[in-house]
Amino acid sequence: MRARLLPLLIVLMAGVLLALGFPLAVSVASAEQQKVVVDRIDDTARFASLAQFVTTRPGENGAQAPDERRQTLQKELDRYYTVYGIKAGVFFRDHVPMARSPRAFGVPAGGALREAFDEALYSRRSHDPSQVWPWRHGRLVVASPVIRDGDVVAVVVTDSPTGAMRAKTLRGWLIIAAGEVAAMLLAVGAALRLTGWVLRPVRVLDATTHDIATGRLKSRVAAAGGPPELRRLARSFNEMADNVEDVLEQQRAFVADASHQLRNPLAALLLRIEVLSYELPEGNEEIASVQAEGKRLARVLDDLLDLALAEHAGADLQLTDIGALAAERVEAWRLTADDKGVRLVAHCPAVTGWADPIALSSALDAVVDNALKFTPEGEQVTVTVVAGGETTAVEVTDGGPGLRDEELARIGDRFWRSGRHQNVKGSGLGLSISRALLTAGGGSIAYAHHEPHGLRVTLRVPRAAPLPRQGAGADAEQDLAER
Repeated sequence: MRARLLPLLIVLMAGVLLALGFPLAVSVASAEQQKVVVDRIDDTARFASLAQFVTTRPGENGAQAPDERRQTLQKELDRYYTVYGIKAGVFFRDHVPMARSPRAFGVPAGGALREAFDEALYSRRSHDPSQVWPWRHGRLVVASPVIRDGDVVAVVVTDSPTGAMRAKTLRGWLIIAAGEVAAMLLAVGAALRLTGWVLRPVRVLDATTHDIATGRLKSRVAAAGGPPELRRLARSFNEMADNVEDVLEQQRAFVADASHQLRNPLAALLLRIEVLSYELPEGNEEIASVQAEGKRLARVLDDLLDLALAEHAGADLQLTDIGALAAERVEAWRLTADDKGVRLVAHCPAVTGWADPIALSSALDAVVDNALKFTPEGEQVTVTVVAGGETTAVEVTDGGPGLRDEELARIGDRFWRSGRHQNVKGSGLGLSISRALLTAGGGSIAYAHHEPHGLRVTLRVPRAAPLPRQGAGADAEQDLAER
């Protein structure tokens, strides 16, 4: 959820910053150009004030000395071009130069300079030139009229390079970009904090849901942060979890009570059937069938009681030598395997893990018993202990007929048995009991095909010591702190 919410916030904030940054960049470029244009207007006004006192045209004095005022104007234009590199000239209405620098500078037949010159002939300052951007190598042309006795007698024109102006504009843009990047970093940090605050209750709720799904029904959400809607959701979730726990507790209590209450009448019934068998001819098939079904029912009741106790009892986790425990259980089942003609092989190195030894032994017994039931004479059952990653695994493989893919999805369900194996003794609860025993201690059980035929059952227990639990809320808070 955070992966979807965070990019959305970042895109929105980037859009806002860009919407503010573009007008600001345009404003900086316009301000820099306007500053240059104002300077050129001041310069042309100064040159125009000098030019209005020049009353003669070039060559009108014949042999007389050159006009001193025109010479003064020419010196000012030369100095101006030398210092600033800006072309400047004063031209009569007929484009004849009064003074100019450089000497080749003139009024062309067209272009921006000619338009500015013609505009100034109407006693108006030329329009502001079009915006010059940092990537465009343009020039700024400004023209001002020279007015004498109310008439425009000449025009002052400046043609300015824009390199320095474009460099200043680019520096201003870089400062804006740096500010935008800094603001974006702050916005991303704020978005991270905001999404963390909003999604913290969701993470806690997710951790609690996982705990409950894995059998830790006492886990609850600590509704102490986040938006009000999520706090209400946390309280509603806790109420739902309480109700689910109560219902499951009632179900377990009912199963345990029913199993316990049915055992005594069933035992009495089996005893009377046995007494009755003494009165009938020896080898009576009906009596034998009734006794077999009664014993089967007794096993089912025992398994139901064991399942109810496994789902209800808490795990007493200890640092256990899984290899030694597995080897011990293999030796306990070796006589049974020998009687069936099945080879029972163990590879159990010394590997430790955190488990309830009694629960793990019971789960391993159920798995080995199941493997021996379905493995025909001459085949092999192998028990292997391996350590990898964060878990220690006990793998039990057999050489039986195995299961199909659709049957693998159902194995471990209560009372489920493959239709091909209905003649094999069992209640269909052994693997369910194993799963309940392992889950209570943070372990798991998984099933897979074993090539070329058979079943692979993997029991896993954690290798690391379990953290002290104070509800799923505390776990989620620690997870957030680690992140």
